Amino acid sequence: MQVPLEVVFEGMEPSDAVKARIRRESSRLERFHARITSCRVVIELPNKRHHQGNMFDVRIHITSPGGHDIVVRRSPTANHAHEDAYVTIHDAFAAARRQLEDLSRKMAGKVKTHRPAPSEIPS
Repeated sequence: MQVPLEVVFEGMEPSDAVKARIRRESSRLERFHARITSCRVVIELPNKRHHQGNMFDVRIHITSPGGHDIVVRRSPTANHAHEDAYVTIHDAFAAARRQLEDLSRKMAGKVKTHRPAPSEIPS
């Protein structure tokens, strides 16, 4: 990355362990798309009134040359899987990884194109 990774904590105390996990996940992204310019990760605990049942929200913003931005947001779901910050971070980075793979395929021209339907061909 050209710009250092930026990690922001909102509604919670910064955690070195969470930062380390985010650093590890972000470094793995460069295997899928080598030209990442910057990556900003926001991890938020929107409702911290409970001792249990708090759900984390993770947003990832990745930029690459050519104006290609990837934005991923993993918000709390009804199944309570996002009560664990590490699970939420993993889910968000998995989604970012899939989007980067798609972007790399498009940039390499390895995307399947379909012939137009006969009704779409001008006569």
